[in-house]
Amino acid sequence: MLTALYVPANRPDRFAKAVAAGPDVVVFDLEDAVPVDDKAGARGWAVAWIAANAHGPVEVRVNAPGTPWIEDDLAAVAAVPSVRIRLPKVEGAADVCAVLEKVPTARITALIESPLGLEKAFEIATADPRVVAVALGEADLSSALGVDGPAGLAWARGRLVSASRAAGLGAPMMSVFPRVNDDEGLRASCLEGRALGFVGRTAIHPRQLATIVECFTPTPGQIAEAEGLLAAVEKAGVADGGVIVLADGRMVDPAMVGRAREVTTLMREIELRS
Repeated sequence: MLTALYVPANRPDRFAKAVAAGPDVVVFDLEDAVPVDDKAGARGWAVAWIAANAHGPVEVRVNAPGTPWIEDDLAAVAAVPSVRIRLPKVEGAADVCAVLEKVPTARITALIESPLGLEKAFEIATADPRVVAVALGEADLSSALGVDGPAGLAWARGRLVSASRAAGLGAPMMSVFPRVNDDEGLRASCLEGRALGFVGRTAIHPRQLATIVECFTPTPGQIAEAEGLLAAVEKAGVADGGVIVLADGRMVDPAMVGRAREVTTLMREIELRS
């Protein structure tokens, strides 16, 4: 998946529009986007709409562990077959396991939003096979760490990428970019994340989706380079090991082959989703 789009669960008028915008997954938000007085209504609207209309991947961001609303959230989403839960403010495996005890059929995206959660990123990612992804909640994390901007988050982002890969979950998606009208800022931020190993991003407005897809899609030059490298390796008969030197003088070892395969596989998956 390259794109996920948040929609406030207290705005049922936006549900169909969010799906029609074409993200890979729509995230119905019961947490930050919903005022306290709207929590119960939002919960009911989201679950009812998903049951009646959702035919593609959806997630429900429930309220955080320890809040007054989490139990009712879990009871409601338990009625949704094979529900994907986006669980905020996870600080350890116990938070994930407690949710799965209540909703055993769920698949969990664990949001890491505190220094403690970041320190336990690998533990969280491997808490249970039903954890399918980990992601950062960068606004809360930035505040807790006392940092500003991408430089302050670079280490945390790299830590999450490493934990996700080590857990066998693949490349994680980036957190949201909060400035909806700043297209160039979004593009620059996506390219920074791509360089750190992220693939895809969560959005808070449909207008951000096209830029996200553009930034995380391999360029024609990258695809041609990867395909050329793989063809040369195949021709030399060292696809599974060994080293060759390409015509341009580059030495190719198995690590480079693996990365080239990732690029071509990602491109095939993007073409299939189009």
